[in-house]
Amino acid sequence: MDFLQGLGLALALLTLACLPAVLVLIVCADELTDRIVCGYGAWRKRRAERRTIARLDRAIEVESFARDLDLREFDRPDRRCIEQIAADLWRLGGQRLGTGRSAVWQSAVLRAYDDRLKLASHCLGVAEHLDDLSGVDLVIERIRVEGELQAAGLALPAARGEQHPRYR
Repeated sequence: MDFLQGLGLALALLTLACLPAVLVLIVCADELTDRIVCGYGAWRKRRAERRTIARLDRAIEVESFARDLDLREFDRPDRRCIEQIAADLWRLGGQRLGTGRSAVWQSAVLRAYDDRLKLASHCLGVAEHLDDLSGVDLVIERIRVEGELQAAGLALPAARGEQHPRYR
């Protein structure tokens, strides 16, 4: 009997000690439930996003596409950004269409223009063969590369001397 009274007293003291915590749980139950439900919803959303990204990666085979790229080349300090190359192409494009200059100057401008076309092609992954050709074939290849670069999203000057989009 003594044991039962001691157990009853211990349970009464435990109940008295836990009563504030139980009251807080009852009063804040809606907030706790809301946090649990929102946390579960956010977890499900993150999980769905990760699964969608994984499915897209498998669908377009990102690894096989990126396997051929040398990413160290993008970190070189001497690498010029595509915006600078595009500005050079606009400037040289206007100069190569200008008249009244010497033949040496015109050929130097064309070489510089071809060099910038090669840099832009390399940055955007466009195949070019400007080094391998000469004469009319070089002119045709230059026009083809300009078209490919424009299709890739690089705005280039047209042969009619169009103004740069920033200066319109």
